[in-house]
Amino acid sequence: MKSTIRTSAPWLQVNVLSNKGMYFEHLFAFADEVLEQADYLYSCAEIEKLHQLLLQYKDSDDAEFLWRLARVTRDVALQPNIDAAQKKQLTFEAFEYAKKALEKNKECFAVHKWYAICLSDIGDYEGIKVKIGNSYIIRDHMEKAIELNPKDATSLYILGFWCFSFAELPWYQQKVAAIIFTSPPKSTYEEALEFFLKAEEVDPNFYSKNLLMLGKTYMAMKDKQKALLWLSKAKDYPARTEEDKEAHKEAVELLKKLG
Repeated sequence: MKSTIRTSAPWLQVNVLSNKGMYFEHLFAFADEVLEQADYLYSCAEIEKLHQLLLQYKDSDDAEFLWRLARVTRDVALQPNIDAAQKKQLTFEAFEYAKKALEKNKECFAVHKWYAICLSDIGDYEGIKVKIGNSYIIRDHMEKAIELNPKDATSLYILGFWCFSFAELPWYQQKVAAIIFTSPPKSTYEEALEFFLKAEEVDPNFYSKNLLMLGKTYMAMKDKQKALLWLSKAKDYPARTEEDKEAHKEAVELLKKLG
């Protein structure tokens, strides 16, 4: 219900309403400034500063703050100085922020993307049955993210990773999936490759893990020359984040195996 500001003087009522409009304009402008600052800190990999900034808005109803908070909370959980108990707590906190963001805005591609990522993360603590069960939900949200923004390379990468994971699902997890589901999740290396290549086409060299996964996918497909090409790119990628360092380390190890 809209509230009405009543005054005895019409000119005063107009003035009050005008001031109210100016207040909301100022509020929206301030929010945009904070989001701009948050995106700058993220681009500089200033994880701790970004986390502290966005924690001030953890009770916000604005999905733009909430999905960014989910993302950075997850990033903090992945830092090497975080112990196992802290990592678990932060992982579930990140999911709650992403869940709230989804409740507030279902038309934002980033909300669907980070909800899917955070849901996947908590699956690591809830057992194989839950993790496989969540995989359908994860795929649906990633497909929705791509539908809303076909040019988001990260969403394409994640769907590629989803396909790769089920293409190489261990036999014992396949048996669990077959018991739980009439039609368990399935995919192929070819499907994974399609998404990884599309991500690279949309935004070349955007992410060390995409380069790594291209190399790993070509390895799985027995294409040594292309595997060497992409693993070398992953090895040479500038290591700005912990994920970059992990990708570099794994790429070096795989290149040794390929000779």
